[in-house]
Amino acid sequence: MEYAILFLPLLGSLIGYFGRSLTRLFSEITTSLFVSISAVLSIFVFWNGIQNNIYGNYLVFEWITSGEFTANWSINIDPLSSVMLVVVTFVSALVHIYSIGYMSHDPHKPRFMSYLSLFTFSMLALVVSDNFLQLFFGWEGVGLCSYLLIGFWFKKETANNAAIKAFIVNRIGDFGLAIAIFLIFFFFGTINFEEAFQATSQYSEKKLVFFGIEVNLITLICIFLFIGAMGKSAQFLLHTWLPDAMEGPTPVSALIHAATMVTAGVFLVVRCSPIFEYSQVALNLVTIIGMVTAIFAASIALVQNDIKKIVAYSTCSQLGYMFFAAGIGAYHVAMFHLFTHAFFKALLFLGAGSTIHAFKDEQDIRNMGGVAKKLPYTYAFMLIGTLALTGFPFLSGFYSKDAIIEFAYLKNSSLGNYAATIGIITAFLTSIYSWRLFFKVFHGPYNNKVIPINGTHESPIVMLAPLIFLGIGAVFSGYFFKSTFIGHHSVDFWQNSIFFLSEIKHDAIPLWFLFTTPFLVLISIPLSFYMYIHNPKILEDFKNTNLPLYKFLLNKWYIDELYEKLFVNPAKKIGSFFWKKGDIGIIDRFGPDGISKLVKIISNRTGRFQTGFIYDYAFVMLLGLSILLTYLILK
Repeated sequence: MEYAILFLPLLGSLIGYFGRSLTRLFSEITTSLFVSISAVLSIFVFWNGIQNNIYGNYLVFEWITSGEFTANWSINIDPLSSVMLVVVTFVSALVHIYSIGYMSHDPHKPRFMSYLSLFTFSMLALVVSDNFLQLFFGWEGVGLCSYLLIGFWFKKETANNAAIKAFIVNRIGDFGLAIAIFLIFFFFGTINFEEAFQATSQYSEKKLVFFGIEVNLITLICIFLFIGAMGKSAQFLLHTWLPDAMEGPTPVSALIHAATMVTAGVFLVVRCSPIFEYSQVALNLVTIIGMVTAIFAASIALVQNDIKKIVAYSTCSQLGYMFFAAGIGAYHVAMFHLFTHAFFKALLFLGAGSTIHAFKDEQDIRNMGGVAKKLPYTYAFMLIGTLALTGFPFLSGFYSKDAIIEFAYLKNSSLGNYAATIGIITAFLTSIYSWRLFFKVFHGPYNNKVIPINGTHESPIVMLAPLIFLGIGAVFSGYFFKSTFIGHHSVDFWQNSIFFLSEIKHDAIPLWFLFTTPFLVLISIPLSFYMYIHNPKILEDFKNTNLPLYKFLLNKWYIDELYEKLFVNPAKKIGSFFWKKGDIGIIDRFGPDGISKLVKIISNRTGRFQTGFIYDYAFVMLLGLSILLTYLILK
């Protein structure tokens, strides 16, 4: 069963790609069926672990053996990987089914479905690994699939640019992860998770000199591990690829950039909790980057107008929540939010896709509005997703996001208090931009000048059916799994898959603190309706005041422009210099324009003697003989 979970998506990818010419829906049905079977088996494994505590490590084959070094390809099933299996396969299966309808008019949909299944396999290989090498294989695999899927519409220049940008930015993070793996192998003598984690305590005090600075070995390893996580999970400074990745088809956004690939960084930090727990410096860094990302992305989402980019920045912000939860040592809470977030964020992305489908590929929310009655099912699902994301009481986001803020408060440290405060402010901003999106899309006047309101239409059942399952998860996943993931007996569930050096007790929370976030979430609903629908002139007047805040947020804190000046332009100048001086000035000059050109000239002139007349050949022979005799005499 465990083998089937891993390899069915790979098999579906291969059959779907090479069998694309058999029948009209062969690739779509095959890939969707295989991933769906994998999802059902993953749920069974997850439930079997909860009920019967059945876990294990299943060897596929010995991958690399050299002396005492061994790296196996294994399927490691423990509580942490079983949770990820459910998230990856369940969301992937629904996205596959959704894509049958969404991509119905695309001539290359078999290739698209094949890429989706290949991505699913790579992500599964990552989460079930029992060593850093297999994890790195899956890590690079999802990066490759992300590149292929973001640039799927390769005839669009913006899609190509976005794919290249995602690939390059992720290479920075991947380089950090590779260095961390090298350090672990060099000092610990192993890349196996269990062996490396057991050796960590022995090296907790070891120092080494890195670029002339004495630094703790564990801290250095953790920092490089986190750099890898920052790239994959689009954290502050390495986040720039995620909004641009919305150039890919909407199902890609839901699968890769909401529920699966971007959570790989969170999974990495939680998986390596036995290492991170021995470096408070690294944990503080994770907390700071996480809370900066949370409020940074939320502030930008307030003013974006592309429906998919708003949800993308929301993803970035929620990942920040997960990281600062891990940074304060609440790894299980980070995983709980990862679990619930997968449902409601995939629901929002697919709901956004349904809206875009209704508006014939329009993505600007300023060109929408007033279609609540025309799109009743999409409206209902987007409402559920919005309520869950904002942390509306008793929906999934309420249990997981509020738990992060509460655990940060209970940390009882300066950084924990800062994180809790940032978490509350971010929750309020999240609610504002989420309701802004919802109200501007479904309420108020109809603003599209190209498509008449009667031209909009509800999505087909093949697109709406996946939203039903995601909606159920968005409503109930928090309530049903809270006690299992973060309750008083949650340590019994997580067992050794998460390491708690010092456990934070979830009790003694002041009543005022418990009600603060829900209160802000509730008042944001009428406030958003008033600002964006009832009296939008207030915000329009604010925009026209020429204050720098609006432009600052609209231009995404000018991070892209900063990178353009610091890295892109200097790189272009250096490249131009080497191209003109090196390539043209040296290689071309002495190559194609030098020796090669001279040989060509001599060959052309020599060819003139090839006339076909005997006297010309006799003259050449005589000339050659004269040269030879002259050489022999002079010698």
